Amino acid sequence: MKLLLVTDAWSPQTNGVVTTFQQVIGELGKLGVSTRVIEPSAFRSAPLPGYSEIRVALDSWRIGRMVDAERPDAVHIATEGPLGLAARRLFLRRGIPFSTSLHTKFPEYLHVRFRLPLAVGYRWLRWFHRPATATLVTTESHRAELAARGFERLVVWGRGVNTVDFAPAPRAPRDRPKLLYVGRVAVEKNLDAFLRLDVNANKIVVGDGPARAALEARYPDARFLGYRHGAALAACYADADAFVFPSRTDTFGLVMLEANACGTPVAAFPVTGPKDVVVEGLNGALDADLARAVHRALRIDRGACRCFALRHGWGAIAERLRQHLHYGLVAPAKSPAAPTASRGRAATSTPPDFRRGLR
Repeated sequence: MKLLLVTDAWSPQTNGVVTTFQQVIGELGKLGVSTRVIEPSAFRSAPLPGYSEIRVALDSWRIGRMVDAERPDAVHIATEGPLGLAARRLFLRRGIPFSTSLHTKFPEYLHVRFRLPLAVGYRWLRWFHRPATATLVTTESHRAELAARGFERLVVWGRGVNTVDFAPAPRAPRDRPKLLYVGRVAVEKNLDAFLRLDVNANKIVVGDGPARAALEARYPDARFLGYRHGAALAACYADADAFVFPSRTDTFGLVMLEANACGTPVAAFPVTGPKDVVVEGLNGALDADLARAVHRALRIDRGACRCFALRHGWGAIAERLRQHLHYGLVAPAKSPAAPTASRGRAATSTPPDFRRGLR
């Protein structure tokens, strides 16, 4: 079987979407599914404003030729960017069934950054995902939130962790604990909640992003290490006494499982993402007061954190995706075909009137 994956997020980007699909592709190969990825490096691209490390395709219309050349057995759209939009339009025009996945709370991100009303963002996301045969989401709580907002055909997918590369390591004695954050350094990640904690600890930030310079100036006592990868990243996790996840807008947070795999407990708010990953007292602590969560997390057994991570391998995640792919040879279309009648109104390729979301 050949799967065609269309994604606007790919290496050298560092984020949960890229990590997820890179791990899943390897596991799919073991299940007899080969994967071809259509991603921004195959197109002319430009940096996303405010995120220079993220590049978006400018000539996404060329995607049709790539699909024709590949002739996959199934197609999956991973993201809602220019390539995702171009693939959606192409597949609907040709009557090709496709699945999608929803990784990020973009409406919340846009609300935090630009004050865009949530109703507008969710109306657009419903339009994008409605024609899919299945939309894979990260957790049960995220599925429930989306269902309440009118999303259909939702499948809980989950996330895994590489417990070979991420593993415990000896830690040197210290006078006060090390608190770690790993991820994008941006306003929607709520790093202020971590960096302003009134806790006697060393605070370390691994990652980069548009808010780094301002946060470094505001919190000179914290250490900002920039990106770390591979063994260097695993060493940061293993050396921390607690991993602090201050975000209120993530749908999962792979970094929490990576920290657990290295024996490090998690402290977070009780919101979507953390409440699906953290079991109070077992692998972390959740509290509306993040400082209280940190103090409880520091008392958790590190061996229990490692055992928790060992139960979350990538193989099961890949199998779940394979089960929800819509198989059927994708042949080149000689002429544009109308969307299948069974999709009805859902198959329209015209974006919604955003003004209606404001009512």
